[in-house]
Amino acid sequence: MLGLCAAQMSSRGDGVWEYILVTLAYWGLTITDGAIRMLVLFQFYLMGYTAFQIASLFLLYEVFGVVTNLFGGWIGANFGLRVTLFGGLGIQIIALAMLAFMNPAWPAWLLVAYVMVSQALSGIAKDLTKMSSKSAIKAIIPADADATMYRWVSLLTGSKNALKGVGFFVGALLLTLIGFQMSLLLMSAALAILLYALWEHLPDDLGRSKEKAKFKSMFSQDHRVNILSAARFFLFGARDVWFVVALPVYLAAMFGWSPLLVGAYLALWTIGYGIVQSVAPRFIAAKKGEVPKGHTVFFWSLVLTAVPAGIALALGAGFFPQLSILGGLAVFGVVFAANSAVHSYMIVNYAESEKVAMTIGFYYMANAGGRLVGTVLSGWIYQVYGIVGCLWVSAIFAGQSTWISSKLTFAEGGQKPREALPPPMGLALPA
Repeated sequence: MLGLCAAQMSSRGDGVWEYILVTLAYWGLTITDGAIRMLVLFQFYLMGYTAFQIASLFLLYEVFGVVTNLFGGWIGANFGLRVTLFGGLGIQIIALAMLAFMNPAWPAWLLVAYVMVSQALSGIAKDLTKMSSKSAIKAIIPADADATMYRWVSLLTGSKNALKGVGFFVGALLLTLIGFQMSLLLMSAALAILLYALWEHLPDDLGRSKEKAKFKSMFSQDHRVNILSAARFFLFGARDVWFVVALPVYLAAMFGWSPLLVGAYLALWTIGYGIVQSVAPRFIAAKKGEVPKGHTVFFWSLVLTAVPAGIALALGAGFFPQLSILGGLAVFGVVFAANSAVHSYMIVNYAESEKVAMTIGFYYMANAGGRLVGTVLSGWIYQVYGIVGCLWVSAIFAGQSTWISSKLTFAEGGQKPREALPPPMGLALPA
């Protein structure tokens, strides 16, 4: 079937076929990535681990996401996005198989270390695939087609998030029906079939730079990219500080929800979030064909800041806790989806065609750094201050992202790029 489609579409020069292939690869990995998160989280929650202990299991996942985005962009620029895309799929298969052979009877230190290593591989796989997919869009869309690129980036990112929600549900459902080990083996086999099916149909030179890329060029000299990356760091920290560990543990502990119910709810939320992100160009733009600018990033980040603060106030006042958290989460999903869609377009738009993989790799290094900090804080703050504490930290992070993104309009106004900022974990923000 895939080969027949390739024969019919490979002659097209509009990049549609390559976009479909990249999207299929991204979708396949995304479903397994979401499923792994639910499988690991609830397997260890049922084993009696605390929220902070569960969060620590994902520490290397996020750390290696930072490292992968730094090196992955350079690898993609020099060797092509096919190498990084299929490398990501292959590493995910190894991570799934590794987890499948985990033995809960092992000593606690060995069990935790083993899972952390498998999650490190999964983090590498996810960010290699994401960086490759976003970079490929810049490589296959004709120049000066900004509106088309905006739609395609939003569709790819939105569909990915919707399918990550499917992955949450798949993970919880498989854990309930066939158990931890068989779930992982089944997903590993399915991903191997997808990798084999796509192997021969993606161009070898996709995204490869015409000149040898130097590693030092990974750190962007474009002031706009540095500002957007810093804003991205705090944006995703604002989400993950309450969503990754605190929220599912809170739903299970406070409301008595089963792993399947929590997984199903988070799946529906993430699917809805992805759908909103996919259609974001329709309601964000003031008029048809208009694309986001620096002020768009600032506006949506400002709106986001108010949402977790509002949820925290409602919960702190004891106002119908279940309604407050679920209703607030729905609003947060819509606003965060708008933010993410705008960000995803802006970084692809800012990236130079010859350096797209490196620019996006640098940007998603900041993204992974935000997830890392958010994940660690999610477990620790929830354990000490509860879900309300996590929400206040989320509001602070979103406010920081708003302040940083306010600099974008100035940076877009024709100012000469300043000296490149250091990596996102130690950003020196412009005055």
